Amino acid sequence: MTKESVEPEDLLKLKEEGNVASVHSEDPLKLKEEGNVAFKEGNLNQALKCYSKAIKLTREDSTEKAIYFKNRAAVYLKLNDYEKAFNDCNSSLDIVPNDPKALFRRCQALENLNRVEEAYRDARQIHSVDPGNKAIQPVLSRLHEIVQEKLRINAQTSNKVASMFQIAFDLQEPKDKRETAMNNMLVLAREPAGASALVEAGVIQKIGNLLKLEKNNEIFLSGVRIVGELCKNSVQRTKSVLVELGVPWFLEILNCSKEEQVNASQYCLQVILNTLSGLDSKPESRPDEKLCEENKKEIDTLLTCLVYSTTSRTITGLARDAIIQLIMRNVHYKAINWAETLVEIKGLQRLMEVASELQEYKYESAMEITESTRTITAVCLARIYENMYYDKARERYLEAVDDYIKGKLITPEIESKVRVVVSLTCLLLGPLDVGNTIVARDGMLEMILVMANTDDKLQQQVACECIIAAASKKDKVKSIISQGVDILKKLYQSKDDGIRVRALVGLCKLGSMGGTDASIRPFADGSTTKLAEACRRFLINPAKDPDMRRWAVEGLSYLTLDADVKEKLIEDKKAIHAMLELAKSGNQASVYPVVTTLVNLCNAYEKQEVIPEMIELAKFAKHHIPEDHELDDPDFITKRCIVLAKEGVTSALVVLSKTESENCKELICRVFNAICAVQELRGVVVQQGGAKVLLPMALEGTEKGKKYAAQALSRIGITINPEVAFPGQRCVEVIRPLVMLLHPDCAALESFESLMALCNLAGVSETIRNRIVKEGGVTRIESYMFEEHLMLRRAATQCMTNMILSPDVIKMYEGKNDKTKFLFLLCGEEDEDTAQAAAGALAMLTSMSKKCCKKLFDVSSWLEIFQELLANPNFEMQHRGIVILLNVIQSGKECAEKIMSTNMMELLMALSLLNEEGKEKIKTYAEECLKAAENWKVIKKPEEGEDLSDEADE
Repeated sequence: MTKESVEPEDLLKLKEEGNVASVHSEDPLKLKEEGNVAFKEGNLNQALKCYSKAIKLTREDSTEKAIYFKNRAAVYLKLNDYEKAFNDCNSSLDIVPNDPKALFRRCQALENLNRVEEAYRDARQIHSVDPGNKAIQPVLSRLHEIVQEKLRINAQTSNKVASMFQIAFDLQEPKDKRETAMNNMLVLAREPAGASALVEAGVIQKIGNLLKLEKNNEIFLSGVRIVGELCKNSVQRTKSVLVELGVPWFLEILNCSKEEQVNASQYCLQVILNTLSGLDSKPESRPDEKLCEENKKEIDTLLTCLVYSTTSRTITGLARDAIIQLIMRNVHYKAINWAETLVEIKGLQRLMEVASELQEYKYESAMEITESTRTITAVCLARIYENMYYDKARERYLEAVDDYIKGKLITPEIESKVRVVVSLTCLLLGPLDVGNTIVARDGMLEMILVMANTDDKLQQQVACECIIAAASKKDKVKSIISQGVDILKKLYQSKDDGIRVRALVGLCKLGSMGGTDASIRPFADGSTTKLAEACRRFLINPAKDPDMRRWAVEGLSYLTLDADVKEKLIEDKKAIHAMLELAKSGNQASVYPVVTTLVNLCNAYEKQEVIPEMIELAKFAKHHIPEDHELDDPDFITKRCIVLAKEGVTSALVVLSKTESENCKELICRVFNAICAVQELRGVVVQQGGAKVLLPMALEGTEKGKKYAAQALSRIGITINPEVAFPGQRCVEVIRPLVMLLHPDCAALESFESLMALCNLAGVSETIRNRIVKEGGVTRIESYMFEEHLMLRRAATQCMTNMILSPDVIKMYEGKNDKTKFLFLLCGEEDEDTAQAAAGALAMLTSMSKKCCKKLFDVSSWLEIFQELLANPNFEMQHRGIVILLNVIQSGKECAEKIMSTNMMELLMALSLLNEEGKEKIKTYAEECLKAAENWKVIKKPEEGEDLSDEADE
């Protein structure tokens, strides 16, 4: 039974509405229809054009797009272009996995490409997902024979390996054959037996030697990936790889300017660490302490090599970023214990040195950095500090930072002071407490202000950046306002745009000190609006480089706490578009300011609950009371969310979600949740890949971030058909975050929306219901059936109605508990929707369980409930009631006797004589009840002419 979808606006004013399908424009659908007609008529070129255009006009991850790819693949098969058919089938299956038609067409393409094993794999998959498919049977038989013949030819894995080696490692062999051989080895390395055979044949040494000479990028990458696969889930093989190749070999292949190669090498190192520590790819995975202890030597060696490489002058900026990210991703595991070890081996000083690097200083000994290096380093420093769990550890952290800063300040050169200020800015953007402690030291703020007041552009630039970062706490802001505003105003008059934009951001941050409180204005009225206009001019000017635009967005991230600035910005489509394009650029330094601005525009920031009694108390004590701006009313917020969605905010958030910063991910989740709060935007979020990136963020990250992501997913699951919103395996994976929202610590609205989404999901398939049971969802759902709040109780009951379809849930109700009794009592609930859902659940439960039929009589008021159900004026309730009664009577003679010994027989006889239009089913069921009782010989049918009235008896 599938419940109606519910769209929550305000928990007290909830409306019910049906499931809404994914949103599509009309043009692609018309093009598909035209393509179908052309295909049937044999006009293949026209069909190809129609499907291709439909694909371009349809957003990503749409099930309709999967159909267009699948249809175009059929055209390519007719045109004998099997490679393109194969690629289109892949694209279709990426969106809708295990689609039988897409698998069949890919199977045909693969067979024609002579990739028989892969074709056979697809044929078997089709047979698995669609056993009744007669078309695949002859194909499966034919391919089976071919594959078996091939297996007989290559019976021994060692023979395969030998033939691969002969081709792959011979530089004289044709490029395509070598690539195929390497790819085959990669496939073989993914299987335990194949990986063992490769290692025994000496593949590690061969790949190590090959990559020193290999010029072909594809073969090089395959070699790296093979090593990574060999290390997966085998400590023995991993140690063999480390002994044979050594950590320096990995760092050498990591040292590259090609992003794909850097990523492959970084992944390879992470796999080694995962295997040695017992981690796996699951978000909730944690290291195995015993395994970490056994492999401590290798793990610590890896850390030491990575830390020492951070300051290498011979590696690329991309490699440096990858190394710092590896440290950052693993430093928070207690079992690995990298955080404290890193401090002991002076790793903090090395990271501070990276943080102090400036591209403006060009020496032979200078480190190569990217635009994202300092941001990544700041996040890494913050992650390390978060893992200093006790005071002594934090003291050591501070001492290490002090050691670096004092060492730089001892020398009289200006460059050393500049580097100190740059590294201090990095600290203020990362471990803020440490940065604030350093800024508070005697003379530090004065040194920064003096540098800002010089005529040297570089000093002005770094001082401005540090002032911006330092103005985070109000006590610091006051001292900076008193000493630095005039300096910032002076710098804003600079002819250098880089200085001007930084000074502008400094003024913006100081001007936003009042936050969302409309009554606090640090600067004169209208100043914040003028500052925002200046930021927008920098942002939309195509002549400005991306770094300028990034600083402009940072200024807006502070100013958009002001509702007037929000409205001005949202009306400036060029500025919004420029900001979202900046987000898609991949510059890590842009992530935080862009996301913060979006959070402000959607009012998705944390708000303190206002208690009326506390307001009265504050008035009495003459304390300041924050005031909300009229432009922050819900209608204005909704309007801003709609504008952002139409401008493509989801696509930008999908790109931004790749950040390593947990705080940034939390902000992204806040924006997604705010967008999903508007019902009409949920289809857009799904189409542009929002649901896909929300899922991992709902499973891993900050507690608040996971909660916001889960709530956004539940809102999507309420409005959109779950099979469209969460295709394939995602339908199962989304269960865990939704169940997490069924917790006493969650707000009522969060739990309510989760129940609604789970209700829709539970109606999809038995696989999903089983997953809900496995995640402990049944117990949590039932707890809300006891809630005092009507909407929560109703939602939980409706959800349980769909869960009753599961045999596992039926077994729970058959156990020694009062679950069935309570469900029966809910049929008499005053709220009609709750009663109707309970009656529906009970109708299904009693149809499948005789034990549960008997349990109904444990309720002392069972007769009154049955009477109310059968006499209910609501047809749906009456219908459910008589179905329950029929199930009980049919369950056994004992139950039938109990029913028929009451006045229920007269009521059933009356219902069996109904001639009311629309109640034919009720009449039929009443007749079946009487017939079932008669079959049990509890009652007997009166003989023809026999008068059973009271008068005849007298």
